[in-house]
Amino acid sequence: MSFLEKKFKLSEHGTNVRTEVMAGITTFFAMAYIIMVNPGMLADPANIMGDTALAAQISNSVFFGTCISAFIGTFLMGVLAKIPFAQASGMGLNAFFAYTVMLTLGKSYAEALAIVFISGILFILITVLGIREAIIKAIPKNVRFAISGGIGLFIAFIGMKNAGIIVNNDSTFISLVDFTALTKSAEGLAGEELAALMASKLAVFAAIIALIGLFVIGALYALKVKGSVLIGIIASGILYYAIGIPTGLVDGAVFSGFSFNFVQQAKDFVDVGLFSCFTEGFPKLFANGNIAGTIVQLIVIVLSFSLVDMFDTIGTLLGTAKKANLLREDGTMDNMKEALLCDAIATTAGAMLGTSTVTTYVESSAGIGEGGRTGLTSIVTSILFLASLVIGPFISLIPNCATAPALIAVGAMMIAGVKDLNFDDFDEAVPAFLTIAMMPLSYSIANGIAFGLISYVFIKLFKGKVKEINWLTAVLALLFIVRYLLMAM
Repeated sequence: MSFLEKKFKLSEHGTNVRTEVMAGITTFFAMAYIIMVNPGMLADPANIMGDTALAAQISNSVFFGTCISAFIGTFLMGVLAKIPFAQASGMGLNAFFAYTVMLTLGKSYAEALAIVFISGILFILITVLGIREAIIKAIPKNVRFAISGGIGLFIAFIGMKNAGIIVNNDSTFISLVDFTALTKSAEGLAGEELAALMASKLAVFAAIIALIGLFVIGALYALKVKGSVLIGIIASGILYYAIGIPTGLVDGAVFSGFSFNFVQQAKDFVDVGLFSCFTEGFPKLFANGNIAGTIVQLIVIVLSFSLVDMFDTIGTLLGTAKKANLLREDGTMDNMKEALLCDAIATTAGAMLGTSTVTTYVESSAGIGEGGRTGLTSIVTSILFLASLVIGPFISLIPNCATAPALIAVGAMMIAGVKDLNFDDFDEAVPAFLTIAMMPLSYSIANGIAFGLISYVFIKLFKGKVKEINWLTAVLALLFIVRYLLMAM
């Protein structure tokens, strides 16, 4: 304990080993879904193309790559940056990897990994040179403060979506789940109609469990009970099975569905993913002979990966650091360069291990909400990611409705950041508002920051306040405009 105290200065940060461990576990539970989602998403293009054998190999490879790269990135955050942030293959970035780079542009799995590797090397260079820190300072102060509130709404929206509280609606885009489905009778129904009704009942049941979990977390947090978020996750999971299985809403056979494929997954990881960016990716990228065209295409793709990853990471670091009281008065934070370097190294390592861009997760705020304040939180999370290579089947048993309340509760905690915003000056207020609004509405932290920067530059120009615009802010706004025009994401 004295070693951990000395290493992480726990007392100085107002925390202890128990709190840090619980925070690390909470963060892991909040983002463990990526272990199950990422393999399927990156293997989907092969499935769509009809190559199910390759899809199975890619899925197994990506499972290994996701766990190991998350361990590397998160462990580095703990020992190098010494802050409570976790990393893994980013949602959104993996969709771009699979459906745009692989499926639309026709790149192979190995070629896409090679492109991610290039972006990772670029990240490392601009971080070492201090360019990423300069970019952070170029973000207007009001936009930096708005990031925390925007992430609060974004992470709460993710939680509500994962829980099924908010659902898709063709007329209004989104709407509240139809709670009446739980009381509808199944009498006289059979086949597809009965299956559809039972699926609707399960969705409503999960949404109710999530709301109960949220209320439990809220009450415990208000009572200052240590571990309130983790208690809420565990209680929701137990309630889901305890009520769902006896009532038939949850399939009682779910526990018999374990499939330990460690040996096959390890083999596919070595054969298909590990270092394939070098052995297959780079040679294939330039095999068509059109060097100039390939380079132009690569620049556009790397720009897309880079801008989204960089601003997702910057936004997450600044937004969640505010909640952890790690921000300075000017809106920046200690160890920012180390944190950005960890992110860059993890992206590069992830490409070599066979997975898409690794980025800092907004779900880290769940652990911070639990009291995590130091790198010990990250180390605990990283160990659990490594252990997932073996315990993966058990992790799949954690329902989304159990982890969703943690995200919603943390979102409520983070929205408090808007109180520091300057809304009196409208040329400062509009960029801040767009930063907050566009994160949940476009499902992207990077888009929120992008619209904040673009609007800031244009409004200042129209008001004749050219001298108030940092030249790097203008360049960043222009880069985002170019990226939006050239490639959708």
